[in-house]
Amino acid sequence: MEHYNYSTRIKAIWNDAVAQYQAGNRTPDSYFDQTTLAEIASIGLNAMDVYDPVEDHLSGAEIDFETFLMISAARRDYFLNVQKGQPSAHTLDRTTLPPKDLEVRGITWLPRIMPKALAKLRGELPPETMYGCGGDRRFFKANNIHPAEFLRAAWAHEDEPEKLIDWVETRRATAMVKTAS
Repeated sequence: MEHYNYSTRIKAIWNDAVAQYQAGNRTPDSYFDQTTLAEIASIGLNAMDVYDPVEDHLSGAEIDFETFLMISAARRDYFLNVQKGQPSAHTLDRTTLPPKDLEVRGITWLPRIMPKALAKLRGELPPETMYGCGGDRRFFKANNIHPAEFLRAAWAHEDEPEKLIDWVETRRATAMVKTAS
C-alpha cells in the first residue's frame, strides 16, 4: 500500500467491506483477495481488523470510518516504527485477559483493556477478540477517551502500566467534573 495515500485506499477497502456486509456476507475470510490482504498487511492490519468495526458500525454501534481510520493509523504507526514492518509471531491468549469486572483504582475494565490495547498495537489479537468491542466502548465513553487516543497512550506507557493508569485516572476525573457541571 502506498503510504502517501493509504487513508484513501483504506477508505475504499472499508467501503468494499461495508458493501459486502450489507449484501449478506458474514464470512470475513472471503472479504479480500490476496492483493488486498497484502495491502492491509503492509500496514499491520488483517481481515478481522476491518470486518469487526464494519460489522459493529452497521449494527448501530458508535464506530464510524473515522474512528476505524484513527485506530488503524495508531496500529500502522506502531507496526512501521516499532515493529519495523515485521508482524509479531505471538497471539494473545484471550483466556489470559483479566475478568471483565476487575478494576484498578475503582476503574472497571481498565485491567482488561490495557493488555488488549497492547495486543492491538502489536497485531496480536486473536480473531475472536476485538479492540473496540461493546465493553471497550463503555469504558471509553465513561472515561471520555477516544479508542485511538487510548492506543497511543498505551504505546507511550507501554513499559510503565502505572503511568497509563495515572493517565486514565486523570482523564476520568476530568470526565466526571464535566458530567457534574
